[in-house]
Amino acid sequence: MAQSNLEHVNFTVADAPATARWLCDVFGWKIRWQGPAQNGGHSIHVGTDDAYLAIFTPRASRERGGTEKDRVGNLNHVGITVSDLDAVETKIKALGYKPYNHDDYEPGRRFYFDDDNGIEFEVVSYD
Repeated sequence: MAQSNLEHVNFTVADAPATARWLCDVFGWKIRWQGPAQNGGHSIHVGTDDAYLAIFTPRASRERGGTEKDRVGNLNHVGITVSDLDAVETKIKALGYKPYNHDDYEPGRRFYFDDDNGIEFEVVSYD
């Protein structure tokens, strides 16, 4: 069977440059590409050489309808592995985000937080 890897996930945010900034600061990522996107929008690809988040800001946006984890097709959260969970949590708190649902479990430790766009992130360390 051929090997496959997840390359990217694309989602809409209110302010792509602001979201890209904190993603780079917190996770040590880089901007791989940015430029004009469909219908007058703007996209920024933020991540590593192997995988990234494509964050898109449309010319005109509308607010999300709340958390709908039971809705088919809904993005429930973005999971990111880190080598130093405590250092990342400190950065998250410094940005004003509130970590929750901490857990030490087999095989690692984790916490969650919601960003300004209402996107839930799971940060996990397997060390």
